[in-house]
Amino acid sequence: MNDSIRSVDRALDLIEALSESGAKLGPTKLAELTGMDKSTVYRLLTTLKGRGYVDRDKASGTYSLGPTPVTLVSRYLGSLELQTEARPFLSELSTDLSMTTHLGLLAGDEVIYVEKLDYVPTPQLYSQIGNRVPAYCSSLGKCLLSCLSGDQLVETMANCRFQRYTSRTIPDIRTLREHLRKVRAQGWAIDDEEWQPGHLCIGAPVYDYRGEIIAAVSASGSKSNIAESRIPTVVEAVKKAAEGISRRMGYGVCGTKG
Repeated sequence: MNDSIRSVDRALDLIEALSESGAKLGPTKLAELTGMDKSTVYRLLTTLKGRGYVDRDKASGTYSLGPTPVTLVSRYLGSLELQTEARPFLSELSTDLSMTTHLGLLAGDEVIYVEKLDYVPTPQLYSQIGNRVPAYCSSLGKCLLSCLSGDQLVETMANCRFQRYTSRTIPDIRTLREHLRKVRAQGWAIDDEEWQPGHLCIGAPVYDYRGEIIAAVSASGSKSNIAESRIPTVVEAVKKAAEGISRRMGYGVCGTKG
C-alpha cells in the first residue's frame, strides 16, 4: 500500500471511529482506537477539519464529526428520493408521448443520466443510466446551466472545448450565455440536432423545496417522427412532468414558488 492510499485509509479510520463512538474524542483516544501514532492522528485531523469532515471543540481539544459527512449523505439520499419520485412521471410522459424520457443531473460541464425510460421496453432499458453528455448541447444541460450566474457559468465551462458535433451545436460560451437567457425566460430548452444528427430533445427544470434547480427531465426521439407542429404539445407535457416532480420534491412549500 503506497503512502497516499495509506493516508486515505487512516483518515477513513478516524471518521469511522468518531462515527461509532457517538461522543467527542481526543487525539490520544483516537490514536488508541485506530492504532496510529498521535502525530499522524494530529496531521490527519487537521486536514479533515479543513474539509469539514470533523469539528474541534476548542475548550476540550476533542473532535466530533463535522458537517461534510452529513451533507454528502443528504445529497445521496436526496438523489435516491429524486429518482423514486421522478420515475412515475417519466413513465407516464414516455407512454403519453411515445418518446424516450430522461432525468439528468449536472456534473461539471456535463449531464449525467440518473434515470431513463423507453416507451417500448427493451433489454437496454438502463443502458444509458450513468452516461454523460455535454451540457451545452443537450436540453437537460441547458436547463441545469440556466440557473448559474455569469461567473458560475464561466467557472463551470472553463475547461469545455465546445466541440461542434453538428452544424447546429452551440460554438462558444458567448452564444451559450445568450441561449440560456432564452431558456430561463421560457422555462424549457430544446436540443434540435445539436448533439446528434436527426435527434430532437426537449427538457424542463426540476426544482427543490428551496426553489433551486436540482435536475432536469426530458423527452427525446427521432426528429423525423416529431412534426414541428407537435413540439408545443411535447413542451407542455415535459413542463407538466417537471412541475409534478418538483412538487414531490417540496417545490411550492414554505413560500417557494409553485
